[in-house]
Formats: sequence, C-alpha cells, structure tokens
Amino acid sequence: MTASPPPTPPFRDPRLPFAKRVDDLLSRLTRDEKVSFLHQFAPAVERLGVAAFRTGQEALHGVAWMGPATVFPQAVGLGATWNTELVRRVGEAVSREVRAMRARDERVGLNVWSPTVNLLRHPLWGRNEEGYSEDPLLTSAIATAYTRGLRGDHPVYWRTAPVLKHWLAHNNETGRDVTSSSVRPRVLHEYDLRAFRATVAAGAVAGVMPAYNLVNGRPNHVSPHLREHLRTWTDQELLVCSDAGAPSNLVDSEHYFDTHEEATAAALVAGVDSFTDHGTDGSPIAARVRGALERGLLSEADVDTAVRRQLSVRFRLGEFDPDDDPHAHSGAFDTPEHRELARVAAEQAVVLLRNDGVLPLAPDTRLAVVGLLADECKLDWYSGTLIHRSTPLEGLYERFGAERVRFAEGVDRVRLRTSAGTFLHVPPAPEAPDPARGAQGALDPALLAGRTDLPPLTTDAVGTEFALVDWGDGVLTLRAPDGRYLSVAEDGYVRASADQPGGWVVQETFRLERRGEHGTGHLLRHLGTGRPVSVAADGVKVAARTPETAETPESAETPDTAGTAGTAGTAETAEVFEVVVAEHGTDAVRRAAADADVVLVVAGNDPHIRGRETEDRTTLRLPAHQERLLEAARAANPRTVLVLVSAYPYAFAPGRLAAALWTAHGGQAAGTALARVLAGDVAPAGRLPQTWYADDADLPDLLDYDVIGGRQTYRYFEGTPLFPFGHGLSYVPFGYADLVTAVADGALHVFFTLTNAGDTTADEVAQLYTRAVEPSVPRPRRELLAHRRVTLAPGETRRLEFAVPLRAFAFWDVARGDWRLEPGRYDVLVGASSEDVRLRATVTLDGEPAAPRPVLRRGLSAADFDEHGGAALVDRTKAAGDAVTPASGGTAELLYRACDFGTGVRTVRLELAGGAGTVELSAGGARATVESPGTPGPYDYTTVEAPLPVAGGTHDLRVTLRGPMRLAHVGFSG
Repeated sequence: MTASPPPTPPFRDPRLPFAKRVDDLLSRLTRDEKVSFLHQFAPAVERLGVAAFRTGQEALHGVAWMGPATVFPQAVGLGATWNTELVRRVGEAVSREVRAMRARDERVGLNVWSPTVNLLRHPLWGRNEEGYSEDPLLTSAIATAYTRGLRGDHPVYWRTAPVLKHWLAHNNETGRDVTSSSVRPRVLHEYDLRAFRATVAAGAVAGVMPAYNLVNGRPNHVSPHLREHLRTWTDQELLVCSDAGAPSNLVDSEHYFDTHEEATAAALVAGVDSFTDHGTDGSPIAARVRGALERGLLSEADVDTAVRRQLSVRFRLGEFDPDDDPHAHSGAFDTPEHRELARVAAEQAVVLLRNDGVLPLAPDTRLAVVGLLADECKLDWYSGTLIHRSTPLEGLYERFGAERVRFAEGVDRVRLRTSAGTFLHVPPAPEAPDPARGAQGALDPALLAGRTDLPPLTTDAVGTEFALVDWGDGVLTLRAPDGRYLSVAEDGYVRASADQPGGWVVQETFRLERRGEHGTGHLLRHLGTGRPVSVAADGVKVAARTPETAETPESAETPDTAGTAGTAGTAETAEVFEVVVAEHGTDAVRRAAADADVVLVVAGNDPHIRGRETEDRTTLRLPAHQERLLEAARAANPRTVLVLVSAYPYAFAPGRLAAALWTAHGGQAAGTALARVLAGDVAPAGRLPQTWYADDADLPDLLDYDVIGGRQTYRYFEGTPLFPFGHGLSYVPFGYADLVTAVADGALHVFFTLTNAGDTTADEVAQLYTRAVEPSVPRPRRELLAHRRVTLAPGETRRLEFAVPLRAFAFWDVARGDWRLEPGRYDVLVGASSEDVRLRATVTLDGEPAAPRPVLRRGLSAADFDEHGGAALVDRTKAAGDAVTPASGGTAELLYRACDFGTGVRTVRLELAGGAGTVELSAGGARATVESPGTPGPYDYTTVEAPLPVAGGTHDLRVTLRGPMRLAHVGFSG
C-alpha cells in the first residue's frame, strides 16, 4: 500500500476566502516566525513552503533602482497632465514592468512604495518632484488613477500592491526627522487627510508609509490617525510600512521614547506593521519586539494583527496561488506601447506659460538652442536607468534638422591652475565599460560606491579644460571633455568618473572658496566630504587638512609628509587654485543667438542638486548662472523662448520673453515630446498643478503648515501669483458657453458646452471651482471641485456635465467636531484655470446652520480654536490627543467663537502641563488671569481653577497663553 498524500492545508486552498486562509497560515507560524515577519525583509519559512518576502519596490514614475526600465515623466509632471486615464495607463505599464522584471530578478518586489500623495503646499520643498499637486482633490484623483493602474483590474488578485507615501503633513526636508508640523483640525481634515482619503476609499491601495516628521509633537510612526482615520476608510486590510530608519529615529534622533523596545511596541500598537530598519538585517527589530513582549509592552495578539495585514497583501498578490494568479504571466517590458505611452505622457505634461505668437515654430525656423539643460535627459532619485534617451536638443535636431539648429550649452570653460603653475589634468582612461550609475540595480542605491577603476586626476603643464556649471549658491559641477563629471570615491581620489551627478550623498559637487580679500586663489571644496581638494604625488584627492590647520608649526607640511595619500591622519594640505577662464558661457550663447530666428533657452534644475530628498531649496529664483544665460540670449535676440525643465516652480520675469514653457523632467521621451509641442505637432494642454509665486516674499515659512491662517496655496493666497494654479495656454482658442446648474439627488449638477474654435485638434482642461459667498469662517477663495481633460476636433462642441456631491461644499466645523455644509450662496466658476474664469453662476444650498459651542456640557478642547496667533499644536499624550502651546515659548492667542454659557458660569477650569506661565481669559466682559504652576513633565497635567463670572448667553472666548505651558482643555461650571 502507498501512503496517502498529506491533506492540503487550508491556507493553500484557493477555494477558501482569503481571510480564512490567512488565519490558518497565521495559526501555523511560531511566535518567533511571526516576529521575524515584522521586518521589511521577512524570511522564508521552509517547513511550510512560505517564501521570503520584502516590502518596498520604488515605482514613482517607472520601476526604480533595479536597472533599466521605462522612465515616465516625474510625478509632478504626471500631475500637470490633469489626465486621470493617462495616469492610470502609466500605472498599468509600470506594474507590468514590475512583473516582467521580477520574473528575471527576484529582488524586484511586488509591494510598490508609490505614489507620493504629499501635497505640494510649499514650492521650496526638496521633494516637490514626487508629489502631484498642491490641491487635495487633484492629488487624490491622480493618485487614485495611478494606484488603479498599479493594482490591475482583476476583482481578486492584484498585479502589484501600492503603498501611499508619506503619512502625514510632510513638506520639509530640513530637519525632517525632528521637526513637528503644527496642523490644526480644519487643516487636518480639509487639506492633509483629504489627499489620502478618497484614494484609500477607492480600493486600490494596499497600505501607507508614515513620514519621518512629527505632527503636533507626535511622530507619524505612532500616529493615532492611522487607527482613527486611515483604517476606517476601507474594509480591506492595510499594510503600514515604516520609512527607512524611522523606527530607530523614535529613540535616536527624536528622543520620543527612552528605549527601542518601548518605541517599537508603540509603533506596532499604533498600526505600523512592517519595520524598514537596519537594511536587510531583521535581527535588531526582532530583538526589540521580543524584548517588548517580555516586558509586557506588547501581546502576541498585537504581533498577530500586524502579520495578518502583511499576509493579506501577499495573498492578494497571488503568492499562494501561482496557478490561479492572472498576473503571473502578464509582465511586459519596454514594449512599443510603453515607449509610445512615455512620449504621450511627456507631451501632455508640457505647460505653455506665455506666448506672444512666436509658438508654434514654423518649419523653416532657424533655431539657437542654448542652456544647461538643452542636451540633458536628467533622472532623479526615484528613476530607473534609461533604456532610451531623448534630450531637447536631440528632439529638435530630429524635428527641424540639425542644419537649422545651432547649439551652445552655456557652460563656463575653465582650467584650474595650481600654486605650482601646473593645471589639473584628466589622464586617459583605459578602454573599459562605462555603465550608467545604478544600471545593475540595487535594493538600496544609497550604498552604491563610486568608481575606482579609473585613474585619479593629475597635473601637467597644459591641463584639461572643464565645463563648469554653477547650480546656485556656489554649488558647482566640473565635467571633463569626454562628458564624465569629476567625482570622489571612497578612497578620496578625484576622478572624472560619473556619467551624471547622483547618489544619496552627491559626490560630484564642489564649491570654489576665495582665499584672501583681493586674491585670485580659491580652495576647491568637495561638498560630499566637506574637504578641500589637494594635489599629491600619487594623484588629486580630497585633503585631510586645510591651510588653517596646517599653519601651526605642529601641523606644518614638511618634505617628508608633502604629497602623501589623502586619508585621515596624513598631513597634505588643500591646494589653492586659480580659475583660468577659456570661455564664458554667456559669450557662446550670444554668438549662437545673434543670427537665429528664435532662441530657445533650456533652463532648470538637476534633480540631485540643491532641491531633492534631504535638501530643500532656498529660493524660487533661477540660479545666477542660468539667469545670466537667459539675459544674454534675450539681449542678443528678442525672440527668446524660455523652456523650463524642472522639478518645481521658479520665479522669473515673463514679460521680457517671447514665450515660456514648463515641463517636469519628462523621462526617456522628454526631448521628442518637447520638440513636437514646440513645432505644433501637438497643442500644449498641460496645466500647472501648483501656484507659481512671483517672489520669495510671497512664501510662508517652510514649517508653517497652517494653510488657512497662513493664506497658502491658490485656495487662500491673496496676492498676485506669477502663474495661477491650473494655468496653461494652448495654440487653439476654446469657447465656454451655456452654463446650467441644478441641485438634485444630493449633488450639484453643472452643465456647459466647450467648443474648439481653432483649426487643429487639441485638448482643453475644463476646471470647475467654487467659493462660499458669505462664509461664517475663513473659506477658500477658490476650491477645485472637478476637472476634465477633453480632446476636441476643429469646430467640435461638446456638452460637459459634472456631478459634485453636496458634501464637497462642507467644511470641518471645530465647534461640533464634524463636517458641516453651511447653508447659503456659493459661486460656481467654470474656466481654464483658477483665475481664468469663463462662466459663473451662484447657487443657494441648504445645509445645517451653525450652533453655538455647548461649553457647559463639553467644555473646549484647546486645539479646536477658530483663530489663533503664535500658537503651536503639540501632543497631549504620547498616544493620542492635542494640546496648544505658545510657539517657541512666547505668547499664543486663541479665539473660540460663539460659546454658549447657558445661564452663566462662575468658574473656569484649565488642564495644564509643562512650564510655568500665565493664562488670560476673557468672555462677555469677564476677565481672569490664571497662574500655571508648571508640572514635572509635558504630560503631567494638573487642573487649575479660577473665578470667571460670565453672564448667560453666547459669547466669544479669548485665551492668551504666556510661557511654555500646554493647554489641553478648558471647562466651566456655574
């Protein structure tokens, strides 16, 4: 007799619901196995046939970090398309490439960490390129489309499992792991949460990633909003994955907890399910979890909850049903369809900012193409490696013919002379492969080392002429004639070795620092190491010492130590260089521009320099080098067009230009797409996804997250922008007419006609906004309700309809702690941008009238103020709740409107913690001053009472805090 095969365990039975299968598998895992699953790199359980699994595959605008892949426009460029169906198709293409790449490289993960739905509240944020828009509705619409494409349309199995980044209120790189975003309740609900909510509710999201920062004094990785809001928006299990190193930050940099066991337990209980920390080594996290279990900070049920969420995602990805997974063989890589889609996406992302008629370009136009980005196809930190490449110059050569295009890059061409009279020299490189950075892929590209297979720089009598670019604030790159950038590897030597600036710590940037008040000498400081460059017998390297440290007798250079290797502890000193200019970039630009019919100045940013993850920008202005090139071109030829290729907005003087366009870094087809738009093969129809401000003075502080009080974004900004939200011109005129509105079935229905009045097929982005006419609280001056990108043939008219749920007109009423639709009149505004309104009507909506605050029954949560000055929100406890404190320990003024004191009160009770100070209160003519005695710690609250005889009725309450105390609650008694 033969033995019967063992029965199939329930978790392997595809006929059972996922929930039952997850429970069965969970019951078979030991406690240690479950604990090991909490790390990003979950190990295999061979006895059950369960494979290893990792969370996290970057896929923001193509598969990133894993080698060659189709590269689509940056996320902010996809946002500029305002085209949800296009973005869905991009997401689908990316997910198919993920599957195809995983089939040949198991390092490629199916749990993709994208998209980024942080709102582009502040244009100086270094990661502006990663978001879609400053508006929560547009952001959510684009994100929902992308995640639907990533997920796939099968009702059961997912092609990939998207994770939204970064929860919550995260818009600064400066001190990003220690700064706190002060987010009042209205901003939280009306702005920051809204960007996530609709996308999660749409059902194509597998989870979220908390951000590094704190919100109201509490790290996002222990945020109560994960439980109180996020998990209530969907019935699906959501997998919350920590950001890299953030669990350790809870102790190491934020000092929020005393021990890692406490921190890990708090994060797990708050809702973090997968811990991204210590690279591929899961043992530190496992040890912390075991320690927390032993101390009673966690229960095994807490661990089970997190593991269940991870397993739920793995089942949805078809891991346990390889024969039934419809996506197992659905991969597609670098197909003609993907290449075409990359081009179309790049075309639709182009925004025409200004045009005096010079565009589109006539076929016989003689062009001067100048600028630092003219022959570049830049990648960012979250790009894949290019398979195909098209620069603006290449696209224009192809479209207009090389004989009609004259090029001047505009770099300064320099040689660097040493104090000995010799020049820096790039020695010939041996014949060897020259791979692009990251071409082989890496789970963590931050660990990729610089090249050491090329010879270091030397010196000789003639030297090498370098292309010098100043990217702003004196941050330079130096490029050798063969196109390779000067870079410093781990051994400290300077080589011409990099195909582009890049890496987590950029090793290709330098700064020239003048030596002496009137001298011509400069130190050449390497910014990646912070050390100046020295010249040694064995090559050019970064110095261990500077002239300042070498001037003392003890450290003075001697013949025995001169020229030794650039490692710690040696005595070589920094070289002082003279910059010998062979050609100024402005001269080359003037020559190219003088005889052209039209000059195209291609300017913008390198996504790895001065504005990127870890580094915020400092100004809206173009770098001075590029401003000089633009001015040189304009002075030589008034028919100058500015083409901005950038990850964020700039401020410039558009009135001095014949035309101006903007596109984000457009991926592999950027140059072809741009040339087709300039030539009129495609009419531009991209729209700005964020406000372009005219000046730095228009910007709030980078850490001011109060978009309402700070009058931020197009919704509240009261100044005159350089270009408004939603702006974008076309070569084709469009007519708007026949506006009709109707309220029915819980929605506002808006109808109008849109007509292509030109002679070319073109797209128009019709936009619908509202404004409360007589609001009782500050409301947006414009608020996007809906949009649609429409393609119309010449002369074609189409009737459009938008159905807007009436809840879209509601605001967060702090008096009741809920949404409220205020009855009254609302303007309905239809047009081509937030300021270019073509049609308008006013509708009257029914709603719920305001009710006074029942302060006798409930008191007041201090955070629920109507208006404030100088206040910051902080954590009431480490687990939940908010309190108010004066910013920087100064003075805070709080206003609570319409407080119902019933028949009157006699006493006020304040819940206070922290430092000593005073609280002044006034309502209905009554005043009180309360001394806050101070408490041992910020969470040790005490109740302080004082007389406050307020007459009956409804009165505004004003509270002034002086000193570093925290106010959590105000109560009253008769």
